[in-house]
Amino acid sequence: MMDFFSTIIAWYMDNMTYLTIAILMAVESTFIPLPSELVLPPAAWKAFHGDLNIALIILSSSIGCVFGALINYTLSFYLGRKIIYSLADSKVAKLFFVTKAKVEHAEEYFRTNGNSSTFIGRLIPGIRHLISIPAGLAKMNLKMFVLFTLLGSALWNTILTFIGYFIANSFPDIKNVEDINGKVMEYSHELSYITIALGIVFVIYLVLKNKKKKSKS
Repeated sequence: MMDFFSTIIAWYMDNMTYLTIAILMAVESTFIPLPSELVLPPAAWKAFHGDLNIALIILSSSIGCVFGALINYTLSFYLGRKIIYSLADSKVAKLFFVTKAKVEHAEEYFRTNGNSSTFIGRLIPGIRHLISIPAGLAKMNLKMFVLFTLLGSALWNTILTFIGYFIANSFPDIKNVEDINGKVMEYSHELSYITIALGIVFVIYLVLKNKKKKSKS
């Protein structure tokens, strides 16, 4: 699997455009867990050196995320729960680190937290590429699904892009896009702190929401 990703990323480094950014982020948003950390920071490095535009990187990557998420949503919507779970149990799914337990967790997360799960789910590693599956199983309104997927994806992509831009600015000795990924891995714990902070904010939101419901009842 790592060889597969290495081949894809090597091709991407040699063919980095707004279209290839969108394509890889679409792949990242399907059941194939291609790390977005390997896609956006190198693009931000290119932007820092004037080859790409930050706003267009965020736009193209977010559009790609929506298309990829729609693939999972559509498959789940039309195939149904029984087939999706049987596919999750297959050997092919395990090659892409998709398991029945992960799908169950994503479905429970969606069912418990409602439509806001589509937005927040896009910010949580391990959930972000699977959250569109329970959305499809629940037959979530398509317009709302696209809206919250776009908003959540845009926020995550903005964070990653500016991390890449910050690294490019802070380490001028970096001479190629391949080296930027090494720095991203070094700063991955900071990225984890951001994810944890977002999770805490969401928990606070759920607590306040439940209190409001109880007060009304």
